[in-house]
Amino acid sequence: MSALAEHLDDYLRLRRGLGFQLGRHGEVLPRFVAYVEANKATTVTVELAAAWARLPEGIKAITVDFRISAVRGFARYLHALDPAHEIPPPGLLAAPRRRPTPYIYTPDQIAEVLRTTRRLRPPLRAVTYRTLLGLVAATGMRSGEAFALTRSDVDLVEGMVTVRHAKFDRIRLVPLHRSVTVELGAYATTRDRLRPAPSCDRFFVSVTGRPLRRGEAEGVFREITTAIGLRTETVHPRIHDLRHTFAVRTLIDGHRNGADISSLLPVLSTYLGHVEPANTYWYLSAVPELMQLAAARLERHEAGQS
Repeated sequence: MSALAEHLDDYLRLRRGLGFQLGRHGEVLPRFVAYVEANKATTVTVELAAAWARLPEGIKAITVDFRISAVRGFARYLHALDPAHEIPPPGLLAAPRRRPTPYIYTPDQIAEVLRTTRRLRPPLRAVTYRTLLGLVAATGMRSGEAFALTRSDVDLVEGMVTVRHAKFDRIRLVPLHRSVTVELGAYATTRDRLRPAPSCDRFFVSVTGRPLRRGEAEGVFREITTAIGLRTETVHPRIHDLRHTFAVRTLIDGHRNGADISSLLPVLSTYLGHVEPANTYWYLSAVPELMQLAAARLERHEAGQS
């Protein structure tokens, strides 16, 4: 094993020890080390990193961005051991990122989505998707977080959900409204009656007792939104937009009720599990209604000072 490969093993072990999941880093960095060694080099250079990140020709810009970012972290580690290793500068090969404009559901549309799940067959499939989508809409959880919930993660006594597989493998607690807790309890009773011997410990299960698959859930959601006329050739609502809707409605209600938005945003950010408050502030500029409310409040504030 080369010295660079040994350093990589140490680096990945360190990341793992700090609580990071290796994920794609554990896949792409060994390839980068192999590329460096194939070029008869013993140190990381910006030129080598950039050349490798662009391979093969025609690769997606977001993949190039991820690769150079992964190398940057490894290079920082190496540079601390030997300054001869070069660190790719921030912004190098960065991909332009445009977040899609969220589809904001009205309360009536959400109610119609949940009602339409009753058409699904068999009954376990219907109650599973009605409860799953209701939970995401009522709490703003990510759909992947809801899929990953185990039975022990859902505390029906305290009305609390423990999200153990949030972004970056963080853990957070999500307090539930009493009405949500009641619905989850009703689902658990129905689930255990219709599927008494599940093959996994997940809270939400498929008709075979196995974990729900994201692809299947997205397909079911497409069926439902098409059936009720929400999905068209140009409008493509997603399950994830239920999370966006929760965030936006919380901020809109805060504006209309005269709440201190600067105090509300950090609370909402924590509840949603955002790593950075900027991810929550994004909603202020992404949704026209919020922009209008914020502008109106600013005008009233300035008028009061004049």
